[in-house]
Amino acid sequence: MAIFSEEEQDAIAQAIEQAEKHTSGEIRIAIDSHCPGDAYETATRHFEELNMHRTVQRNGVLIYLAFDDHKFAIIGDRGIDQRVPADFWVSTKNLMQEYFVKGEFTTGIVAGIRLAGEKLSAFFPSKNDYTNELPNEVVFLNSKTSE
Repeated sequence: MAIFSEEEQDAIAQAIEQAEKHTSGEIRIAIDSHCPGDAYETATRHFEELNMHRTVQRNGVLIYLAFDDHKFAIIGDRGIDQRVPADFWVSTKNLMQEYFVKGEFTTGIVAGIRLAGEKLSAFFPSKNDYTNELPNEVVFLNSKTSE
């Protein structure tokens, strides 16, 4: 059984597309089944593996969720990290967790995307020559998550 239905995956991709219409920033969602260690450290590794650090303005955001282990982390590249308030990623994570505890995973992810998109658009507004640097589709890191 898939963690997210096709419709839920489409809703997530559409939320990313909507958020990115107003910013040059890039948002990605990575889903894993297990995270054997610290979620932040694992997310940081995946951030690089997914080339999130190669955006022109270093303004990528990765939301990482290890579904079976109930762990998640949000990573912002240095361009965005230097501009958001110190507690921004924690408050975004707390908002998402409010939905996750109710089993509303898609809604929680979409809420996190919207909040990250708002900050990205404030600090990295969209320009006429904007190019989508990274895909918007959900990335499944482990074959067990997409079965």
